[in-house]
Amino acid sequence: MKSSSVLWYEQPAENWDQALPVGNGRLGGMVFGRPSGELIKLNEDSIWSGKFRKRNNPKAYDNLEKMRQLIREAKTAEAEALCFDSFMGVNEQQRHYQLLGDFHIWQNNVDGYTDYRRELSLEDGVSRTFYTAGGVNFIREIFVSAPDECMVICIKADKKGAVSLTAVIDGRDDSYDKNEYYDNKTVIFTVSDGIPYAAAVSCSAEGGKAYTDCNRIKIENADTAVITIACETSYRTGNYENAAVTKAKNAHRLSYEKLLERHIRDYKSLYDRAGISLDDNSEGNSSLPADKRLQLVKEGKKDNKLIEMYFNFSRYLLIAGSRAGTLPLNLQGIWNKDMWPPWGGKYTININTEMNYWGAEISNLSECHLPLFDHIERMRENGRVTAREMYRCKGTVCHHNTDIWGDTAPQDKWLPATIWPMGMAWLCLHIFEHYKFTQDKAFLAEKYDTIKEAAEFFEDFLIEDESGGLITSPSVSPENTYVTKLGINGTLCQGASMDSQILYELFSAVIEASEILGIDGEYADFIRSLRSRLPEPKTGQYGQIMEWAEDYKEAEPGHRHISQLFALYPADIISVHKTPELAAAAKATIDHRLSHGGGHTGWSRAWIINMWARLHDGVKVSENISAILSHSTNPNMFDMHPPFQIDGNFGAGAGIAEALLQSHSGIIELLPALPPEWKSGSVKSLCARGGFDISFEWESGTVKWSRILSKSGNICKLYSKTPVLITNNGENIEVSRTGSSYTFKTKIGEEYFINY
Repeated sequence: MKSSSVLWYEQPAENWDQALPVGNGRLGGMVFGRPSGELIKLNEDSIWSGKFRKRNNPKAYDNLEKMRQLIREAKTAEAEALCFDSFMGVNEQQRHYQLLGDFHIWQNNVDGYTDYRRELSLEDGVSRTFYTAGGVNFIREIFVSAPDECMVICIKADKKGAVSLTAVIDGRDDSYDKNEYYDNKTVIFTVSDGIPYAAAVSCSAEGGKAYTDCNRIKIENADTAVITIACETSYRTGNYENAAVTKAKNAHRLSYEKLLERHIRDYKSLYDRAGISLDDNSEGNSSLPADKRLQLVKEGKKDNKLIEMYFNFSRYLLIAGSRAGTLPLNLQGIWNKDMWPPWGGKYTININTEMNYWGAEISNLSECHLPLFDHIERMRENGRVTAREMYRCKGTVCHHNTDIWGDTAPQDKWLPATIWPMGMAWLCLHIFEHYKFTQDKAFLAEKYDTIKEAAEFFEDFLIEDESGGLITSPSVSPENTYVTKLGINGTLCQGASMDSQILYELFSAVIEASEILGIDGEYADFIRSLRSRLPEPKTGQYGQIMEWAEDYKEAEPGHRHISQLFALYPADIISVHKTPELAAAAKATIDHRLSHGGGHTGWSRAWIINMWARLHDGVKVSENISAILSHSTNPNMFDMHPPFQIDGNFGAGAGIAEALLQSHSGIIELLPALPPEWKSGSVKSLCARGGFDISFEWESGTVKWSRILSKSGNICKLYSKTPVLITNNGENIEVSRTGSSYTFKTKIGEEYFINY
């Protein structure tokens, strides 16, 4: 197996930060790999703390104009006091994600084990633990099957009758109702607190015996033991107990080999689509365990294959954590060890949830993006209510957090974040991004009204500034604090730069969708007139992109959010090709943040990787990938905020792809930000906007050849500093060249080869 396709270790996990994740999008587990006392932390994506709460503050609208006037007059203390009284949610907390439970396996006669190895294979989505005890070789395989909707655990020995164990499910601080015998092969575990659910554990064995003893699974003298775990919740079905038991027991109607084969075929149908390969510069260290490789990177060693593995791991996590019909990835994906996880394990939508999906399209996992769109629809009606009750606006709105129920009211009582009405607007940009990559007009037609409704809110919400521009108020620049000329710290503001940038992209999406679908032209013209009045990015006192409408000083110059550079990434308002002056200001912004300690959280460093990629700076991309590996990556390769927060895995994975392929601003560019260490390598089927599937190979930093598969028959515009020859079916095709841009027509399903 390739060194970039398997995370392996020489010892069991001592804690969560060393355990290995498995999942099928809905059901997940963290595997510790302990021979004699295995622990698997279990999760199911719809196990949350309770039902929907009505939380909109009824006092908001009556105080809206007063709030705006206080902000306009820079009466910071008064504005903050009014905000706490009239704009916070009437119950400050949305619902939070929870643990399913702990699954324990106590295997007999393996305490003095040797020849230990545990691993997670990214090629087939299986966690394996190998060990020898008493002269017997054991292998434990664990995966979560999407086709069969259950976790499968298989323990095999190379000596007949050597597998004996006891297993039990528990946890959740004893807040369960049932933990008991269901039948002679199955136990059931139920919880009615929060969202009610049931987990069923069933067993079988080849040779020996498999049976239940009270609430325990027992295996005696077996050659092979197979345990399945299924979970269902009241969120998805009324008879969740019966559904869980049925799925756990049904899996045993198939042989273990068939269960494994079905899982691998399903998993590889997604994972094998795309990939990258980087030359090995590790001086032999790529053969070491993952934790030792990470340690060497911290000591300054190079390891391209570890970076390749990080990219592969980000794709693995997306497949394991976000599949059609599941809930979207939360702050921890689907993996969580706590009853009350950090930040509630919710959907934080002032960047974190969006970052989880930055790599979905480019890395050829478009279907894994779908749960996010489903959740936007769950939020939509609640957002209409929040828009009406709090602001007397039409359309739909959400603030900086949402939960399983699509709650849209302000979350927390924390001024730097809570009153930020841009969450729905940003999420809806993912809808149009999905269209840009897939060119799926039926999808766009289905979702057009959702994008439009998000825009409609701002028709009513925007106010005029002193120059007649349209700005948001009240709002914040997410989680950051400014310092007024009087030395007063403030967070509430009008016209934060990020707000205007998000709205420019949202309004543009409405306009473009209207044109593509040939509908709603009058409304598109109206939105175009609003877009023309939005403030454009401006430069400030040290040559940076300004974060607020005024060029304030920052209370925390090294802040983790760099919200004013939304225009650079994920948007393409600022680019090296289109706006070189603003690109230079963006560079100054990042340099300023980093010089004051920025990038200290994993997700922030991941965002910075993408920004440097958009600025075509491969050296900085390399430095920041090294930084996220050195300072923000756990031994199990999970991202650290700290604590664990999964968005950095997805953001950095997207950044690695962005360094190799970019397709914003209507141009496809290969190797736009190649790190110097990535001297040679190849790309397999990454995706580009416009409906293109792209593979290529490079050597000594120069592209040797590329292949572009047209999935939608669009015109292709390729940027190349060196002359190219483009062929289709061995024949040269007609190409229009302007400077370094090559434009040619394509046909659906045709492949175009470019020789450099």
